[in-house]
Amino acid sequence: MLRGLRKASSNWLGKVVMAAVVGFLVISFAVWGIGDIFRGFGVSTVATIGSSEITIEQFRQFYNDRLQQYGRQLGRPITPDQARAAGLDRQILNTLIAEAVLDERARQLGLGISDAEVVRLIMQDPAFRGANGQFDQTRFAYLIRQAGYTEQRFIAEQRRISLRRQLAGSIGSDVKAPVTTAEAMNRYENEERFVDYVVLDAARAGDIPAPTPEQLQAYYDQRKFLFRAPEYRKLLFLDLSPEQLAATVEVSDADAKKAYEERSSRYVTPEKRQVQQIAFPNAEEAKAAQDKLAGGLSFEALAAERNVAPSDLDLGLVAKAEMLDPAIAEAAFGLPEGGVSAPVTGRFTTAIVRVTKIEPGHATPFAELEGQIKNDLARDRARASLADLRDKVEDELAGGSRLDEIGQKLKLPVQTIAAVDRSGRAPDGQAVTLPKEVDVLGPAFASQVGLENEPISIPGGGYLWYEVAGVTPSRERTFDEVKDRVEERWRNDEIGTRLTAKAEELAGKLRSGTWFAEIAGSEGLKLETAPALKRRSRGPLPADVIERVFKTPKDGVGTAVGSGDTDRIVFRVTDIRPPPFDADSADTKKLLDQLRNAYSDDVMAQYVGQLQAEMKVKINQAALAQAVGRGSADQ
Repeated sequence: MLRGLRKASSNWLGKVVMAAVVGFLVISFAVWGIGDIFRGFGVSTVATIGSSEITIEQFRQFYNDRLQQYGRQLGRPITPDQARAAGLDRQILNTLIAEAVLDERARQLGLGISDAEVVRLIMQDPAFRGANGQFDQTRFAYLIRQAGYTEQRFIAEQRRISLRRQLAGSIGSDVKAPVTTAEAMNRYENEERFVDYVVLDAARAGDIPAPTPEQLQAYYDQRKFLFRAPEYRKLLFLDLSPEQLAATVEVSDADAKKAYEERSSRYVTPEKRQVQQIAFPNAEEAKAAQDKLAGGLSFEALAAERNVAPSDLDLGLVAKAEMLDPAIAEAAFGLPEGGVSAPVTGRFTTAIVRVTKIEPGHATPFAELEGQIKNDLARDRARASLADLRDKVEDELAGGSRLDEIGQKLKLPVQTIAAVDRSGRAPDGQAVTLPKEVDVLGPAFASQVGLENEPISIPGGGYLWYEVAGVTPSRERTFDEVKDRVEERWRNDEIGTRLTAKAEELAGKLRSGTWFAEIAGSEGLKLETAPALKRRSRGPLPADVIERVFKTPKDGVGTAVGSGDTDRIVFRVTDIRPPPFDADSADTKKLLDQLRNAYSDDVMAQYVGQLQAEMKVKINQAALAQAVGRGSADQ
C-alpha cells in the first residue's frame, strides 16, 4: 500500500521523486521521516491538519533533506530555482499533509500496535540481515545512525508506518482489476501491423523555379516571427572546484614520496588464490573425509561423493580479505599450490579446502604512481582551501565587486561568454562551451544584469558563481539579414507542398484499387515493407508515421511526413495481428497485479482527499514561500 500513500496526493512527486525513493531505508524514511513534525501549534505555520501542524523550520529541514536525497539519486544537485520550477515545494508539502491526515485518522480510530510486534517487523526486514541471513544488531544500529535516527525514534516511526499500512490495507486491499482491461492493454502494447510503403523524397518534387524578390519579401512579411533573433546574454562564470584549484597547487617530490610510503597499502595488489571448499555438518564427518583423502580418494571424487555442486565447490580467485570466514581464509592462504588442508572449524561450518592456483601479489613502484599521487595531494590541498576561498568570494560579492574584478583580485579564472541564447548557441549558431555537469542557462536567464546570485553547487564539491553582464533583447531581423534562410525555407515549403499533392494523388490511386506495386513501378519508386510494427517500434518508419499507421484500419491507405520535412510517405496497412492473450499466464497475472495496484492507488487518493476536506487542511502560502526561500507566495 505504500504506492497508495505515494499517489494519494495527486501524483505528488512524479518520476524524479519516485526515482529517488529506492531501497528500504529511503522508502521507509520518505514515509516515516516526519514523525515528530506534527506537535503543538506555533506562530509560523506552513500548514494545519486537524490538531497537527507543520512549522516553517520543520518543513524547511524536511524539504532540504529531500532535495539532497533527490540530487544524490540524479547524480547532480537540484538548485532552489529548479526545485521551485518543478513544483517540488508543493509536492513535498502534499506528501507531508497526506501522511499527516492518515496519522490523524489512525489516532481517531484508536488503531494501535504493540512494541513486540514493531520489534518483530524490524527484525524481519531484509535491510537489517547479516551475512548469515539473520537480524544483525550491529548493522541495524549502523544504518539507522547513518540516517540520523536513534533506536527509540526509529521504533516510534516504524509504529506510525505500520498503522498507516493497517489503514491503507482496509481501504484498498480488496480492489480487483478486470481481465478485460488487461486484455485491452496487452493488445494496445503488442498488436502488430504490417505495412507496404513508398518514400517520396525532395527529388520527386521536380525543378523549383527561383523565387522572385516579391515572393520572398511576401513570404518573409507573413512569417517574420520565424526569423527573429533570440535574446542573447553576456555571462561571467567563476568556477571554484577542487580540480580547478588543484592546477594552481605545487606538490614537491618529497611530499609525494612521503604520501606513497604512508599509503603503501593502497598500491599493493594482494595475493589471490583459486580456492575450493567442501563443507561438512560436523567435525566427525570432516575427519572421516580427511581419512579418505589420505587413503587416495581425489578431492573431486570426494566432492562428487558428497553431492557438492560445482558452484558450491569453487570459491573463485579471491584475496584473503575477500573470504568471509577468517579461519578458512587463514588455512587457504597457508597452503602451497595444489595443497589440501586438514578440517578447519570456521565461523559457519567445518570445511576442507584446496588451493589450485596462486597469483602472487605485487606493489606498484613509486615511479609509476608519482604523477597520480601528486594530483591526489593537489586535490586534497585544494579541498582544504576551498571553504576559505568561497568565503573570500562571498565577501567580495557582498562588497559590490563584479566577478571579473574578484577573479583578478583573488587570481581565479573567470570565463566570459560574449553572447549566448537559451539553447546554448552563439549568434553564429555554434554551440557555446559552458560549464559542465550543472545547468547554468536556466538560472542565468532567470536573473538580471548586475544581480548578485547564489552560487551553484558543483557535483563532487565546489561552487560556480554566475553573473549577467549584459542583455541583447530579442529583435526582429531585417529581410536582408535572413534572406538566405528565407529562400531556403520558402524552397522547402514549395517542395513539401508538391510532395503532399503527389502523395495524395498516389493514395487516391491506391484507394481506387490500383496495385501498389504497379503504382510504385510506374513512378520509379521502391516499394518497401515494414513487418510486425508495434506502437513503440523503432525501425524504418518514424514514430509519427507509426502513430498514423495505428489509426488506419486494415487495407486502409494513408500519407504522412517522413523523417525530413521534405519527405512524404504513402502507406497501406496490409495486415493487423492481435497478440495472443492467456488470462492464466504469468505475464497476465503480473499485469493484473499492476492494474490492481493502480486502482488501489486511485481509491487511496480519493480517501486521502476526503480526509483532507474533513480535517479542514489549511496551507499558509506566505509561510511556504518563506520556508523554501521565495520572496513571496506568488513567486
